[in-house]
Amino acid sequence: MTVTQRETSHAPTPSPDTDAPVGVWLNGARGSVATTAITGLLALRAGMADSTGCVTDTGMLRDAPLASWNDLVVGGHDIVDTPLEKKAESLVDSGVIPAPVLAAVRGSLPEVEQNLRTGYDARTETAPLAEVVDRLAGDIEEFRSRYGLSRVVVINVSSTEPPADHRPEYDDLDALTRAMADPDDKALPASSVVAYAAFQAGCGFVDFTPSTGARLPALEMMAQRERVPFAGSDGKTGETLLRTALAPMFTSRALHVLSWAGVNLLGGGDGATLEDPRNARSKLSSKSGVLPALLGEDVTAPLHIDNVPDLGDHKTAWDHVSFEGFLGVRMSMQLTWSGVDSTLAAPLVLDLARLTAAAHRAGHVGPIEELGFFFKDPIGTDEHALAEQAQALASWANGLDGRAGS
Repeated sequence: MTVTQRETSHAPTPSPDTDAPVGVWLNGARGSVATTAITGLLALRAGMADSTGCVTDTGMLRDAPLASWNDLVVGGHDIVDTPLEKKAESLVDSGVIPAPVLAAVRGSLPEVEQNLRTGYDARTETAPLAEVVDRLAGDIEEFRSRYGLSRVVVINVSSTEPPADHRPEYDDLDALTRAMADPDDKALPASSVVAYAAFQAGCGFVDFTPSTGARLPALEMMAQRERVPFAGSDGKTGETLLRTALAPMFTSRALHVLSWAGVNLLGGGDGATLEDPRNARSKLSSKSGVLPALLGEDVTAPLHIDNVPDLGDHKTAWDHVSFEGFLGVRMSMQLTWSGVDSTLAAPLVLDLARLTAAAHRAGHVGPIEELGFFFKDPIGTDEHALAEQAQALASWANGLDGRAGS
């Protein structure tokens, strides 16, 4: 991708079987996950990185009609104005992005920088939400037009929000639209405003956070009306990934899990955000549903998240599993997961962009339950076992018709 001025853009040459190029619009585009994903995508193009961590580049999805890395064009919204280059430098300092990678792609970051726009900040916005949505959707539509994109996928990678209290308008799209015209009524949480704007712009939407996003009946109605897909929620990158792989082991061997306790230590922006009990409720709710779904409601599963600022983006999860075997003999398993959150999340963001664009092209409308493989709290399905999720993903993605849709 080469861009010499804001008004002059040269989109990548389309892949003949995917109707590319495809836009990837990141809400929270200046955050750690987004900056790592952007830097990683540029590194893939430059040959400075392989695709380790990218599921869409594995043999499992060899027949899926996906846009290539060169076909993806990135833009986004954020409520902060930290330059991407400065954010990437801070991620180098914290060990998230290798210094040689940033050195190799630094010159390409301004090309993405020019595609970033000011997002919606509920704390300072005074306009009615209807006007906010028009502005956000207009930014996406201008981006799509300027690059001649076949479609755009909007992915929410912003900070976790508190759960939204139910309102009657959430069950009726017309009532919600009327409420959004009132300047004194913040009818939707910010993540749902982003989802509404995505659907209004005719785009697929992915929520990588545990926030409300598109998980409202009115917004599902809107997705159906606009004929667009959506997926979520809360990317499964660490402790929960491990749990969804290991919990089925116990049930398949007829071992009775009595308790599975977990402690999560993390810093950085996520740690600070989740220190607020209101925000932590969303994350804990998302993470806590997995074990009862896989092991039964009788399992004791206390879970704690603690902010340890000096850890930065390096997360540690400690799990203690107490289980019972033949003759009632008690045993245990202890696990420690140490990972770099943004590095684990970034390739999945790129995967989700490629897969959601392919689904949109193939004419998929509404929730994409097969993308539950990527999420702690998958929309449209109660399946949590990782192996079964992987099988469903592969079967679905490899069967997509790359020639279908608009």
